[in-house]
Amino acid sequence: MTEETAEKTPATAPSDVVSSIRGFVAAAGGSAKAVLQPTGQAGVRVTLVGEEGGLLGDRVVADVATAEAVVDAVDGLETAEWDRELTSAANVTPKHWRKMAGWVAGQKRFPKARNRKILD
Repeated sequence: MTEETAEKTPATAPSDVVSSIRGFVAAAGGSAKAVLQPTGQAGVRVTLVGEEGGLLGDRVVADVATAEAVVDAVDGLETAEWDRELTSAANVTPKHWRKMAGWVAGQKRFPKARNRKILD
């Protein structure tokens, strides 16, 4: 496939991603904003901020064209950028914080900070 052919071929939105985002939008009151964030070889992270309550969600797709196709396929979803208004509306739940923390979330004991003497 040449570059010209790749540019003319429209990207298709994966049905599983579209389905899960439709569910998110419905749970968020029928509308949400999507911030498309390229993450290198991993693809593009589609971060969702629900209009009602500002709940966060995300999915990862292969490329920007696919992410844009997903946004086009979901009613009530629009592309946005991280600005003051959207950042203020985002509501990170405790469950989401634990998910982002990974293995650290379940720890009860932590090592002492290496820079402790500087901080004290």
